[in-house]
Amino acid sequence: MARPAEPGRNNLLDAGMSVVDEHGLRGLSVNAVVSEAAMSKGGFYQHFPDRRSYIVALHRRYHDELAALVIAAVDDHEPGLDRLRTGIHAFLDATLRTRGTKAFLVQARTEADLLDEVQKRNSMFSELISSDLEAMGWPDASPIAHLVIAMVADISLQELYASGSRPELRRALLDLVIR
Repeated sequence: MARPAEPGRNNLLDAGMSVVDEHGLRGLSVNAVVSEAAMSKGGFYQHFPDRRSYIVALHRRYHDELAALVIAAVDDHEPGLDRLRTGIHAFLDATLRTRGTKAFLVQARTEADLLDEVQKRNSMFSELISSDLEAMGWPDASPIAHLVIAMVADISLQELYASGSRPELRRALLDLVIR
């Protein structure tokens, strides 16, 4: 059974982010993680039963940090366009600054073990912005929210490959949503 979070577990997760940044999810082996963390394989398996549970924990940690940044940015805003705009920019700005973005936004979609996690996160963000879309006059906000999340993810990837913000894409998304 896995141990609760502690310095060893966090050290392994930090090491995993370094490995993911350099080699992507495909290069994320238990050997690479324990080497980066300067820990033994036995130490790894005291915290995680297998590679799959480790990758899920790493993915959750990444998205928990992103979600916290977005929620903090929109916390004092009323539902509507301003909150939606602020949240989108907060997410996109954070993905440009956050380690692991490429692995967790691109490669995670091809990792069968993470598909459920990706869908949960997309649903969570869709629910978050649905009230903004409703306040903007969208009568059935759920499908629109789903599409907005997909567009934001794509803009994030475009910005990642461009190594910087793509203001024209951000504007175009909001123009589409404003109707």
